[in-house]
Amino acid sequence: MKKIVFIVLITPLLSFSQVINKNLFFDGIDREYIIYVPSNYNSTQSVPLLFSFHGGDGYASDHMLMTNFNVISDTAGFIAVYPQGAIDYNGTEPGTTPSTSWLHKAPTDHNDINFIAAIIDTLANEFMIDQNRVYACGYSEGGIFSYELGCRLSDRIAAFSSVSGSMLTDAFRSNDYGFGVCSPSHPTAVMLIAGDNDFNYHSMYDGFQPYYMAVSEITEYWQNYNNTDFSPVVNNIINSNTNDGSTVEKREWLNGENCVSVSELKVIGGGHDWPGSSGNMDISASEEIWRFVSQYDINGLIGCSTNYNNQFNDSDYRQIIKIVDMLGRESIKSKFNTLFYIYNDGSVEKKITIR
Repeated sequence: MKKIVFIVLITPLLSFSQVINKNLFFDGIDREYIIYVPSNYNSTQSVPLLFSFHGGDGYASDHMLMTNFNVISDTAGFIAVYPQGAIDYNGTEPGTTPSTSWLHKAPTDHNDINFIAAIIDTLANEFMIDQNRVYACGYSEGGIFSYELGCRLSDRIAAFSSVSGSMLTDAFRSNDYGFGVCSPSHPTAVMLIAGDNDFNYHSMYDGFQPYYMAVSEITEYWQNYNNTDFSPVVNNIINSNTNDGSTVEKREWLNGENCVSVSELKVIGGGHDWPGSSGNMDISASEEIWRFVSQYDINGLIGCSTNYNNQFNDSDYRQIIKIVDMLGRESIKSKFNTLFYIYNDGSVEKKITIR
């Protein structure tokens, strides 16, 4: 009699779809969020997290498609997280459909800050997460919420960025929402991308007092908190698309504590947009954000020594501490590649080696 041999094929337990829809029961609500795990994820190596928040009345799935962080994730090696805002029933006008929100109409006991902390804890149990490198960014109301994370979840957020979204004044935050004043716990690098023709009341370039701060007030706040240089370094971004009706000016306040910096990308003629997806096409907001935040961890500029702060004024003490490529990955000198040289004084130089 012939023997029949069965061969059982065992598939790896770590096989998964890269886009994963997840649920978390939090604050009495079944909350949703989407994560994107890069194709090169290795469960033996810790990776950063990047949160990206949709605007008011928006959805995580649409925001994921707009920002396209997934493409950057595949090369830079971070997990992208797109949380879904909860429905703000209290903030809904009579006769209208309830919409999603990150900052529910005051007064409210709804706290999305704790929701984000719960996502971090959940993902840290499921993946190898570098909890010193958790970043946040957002669009419009999601950008406002990113400031709130920098103010109220500072012990978990290493650096953050806001696109077309302002920062709440301390009076509005305290008196109307009951959040208290902004109180970050460590020097924090921040990048804001703002259009000077943005006429949304919560993201006007000149602010909307007494509720939302002007861009100049935001940069002054973080410049003072981080103890950066008083005057910014100003550069014009190449106007590579002359048909978008706008240009970009970059301002950087350097040499902050722990080598952190404050950066503003001012879109001159820009509106309520996510550059690279809509409005200005000279820059990609998503690429600029990752390039900026990925330089930092919870302790400041990666590779920065606390001793550097006492030596920034010494012109003979300027050394390269890191070289990264366009996506924030550490790199080495090579021909025809665009590289960013990060120095111990907090400054960054863009170089292209041709020989």
